[in-house]
Amino acid sequence: MGDVTDAVDVQHAAAGQDAAISAAVDLAVPAHDFFTSSSRALATGLAKAGVRRLVVVGVSSILPGASGAPLMDEPGFPDEYRSFCLGHAAGLDVLRACELDWVYVAPAGDFDHDGARTGRYRIAEHGDSASRIGYADFAIALLDEIEEPRRHHCTVSVE
Repeated sequence: MGDVTDAVDVQHAAAGQDAAISAAVDLAVPAHDFFTSSSRALATGLAKAGVRRLVVVGVSSILPGASGAPLMDEPGFPDEYRSFCLGHAAGLDVLRACELDWVYVAPAGDFDHDGARTGRYRIAEHGDSASRIGYADFAIALLDEIEEPRRHHCTVSVE
């Protein structure tokens, strides 16, 4: 256990590991502050622990939709989520500047909260607000990126 925004805590938690998955959020802190702080701490702490691979659970709203624009910029996107999405985007910008082997993985749309495990998923070309994926299948996609990294220094969506 530790604080994902503290590089020393990250280093201690990651010691002896081959890779890390980050699915952290603290809704009591402004999104921009949390996601940039956690990305900086992960980049520093994981590097000091000798962990080179980071898989980050993201949000599809910052990924391009079919139009090429981020989903959060498409008509009808709820404005109340915009600052949260911009916080995710700022954290991703921190990762883009680091030397870790990272991948940002988001559901193409959202989670199917009642979705049964199918054992299947596919990597999508872009975000799709109508797409849904169950938690178990999304978890398989995350673990696949740990066990057999196929994507590096990029964002992907999963459906």
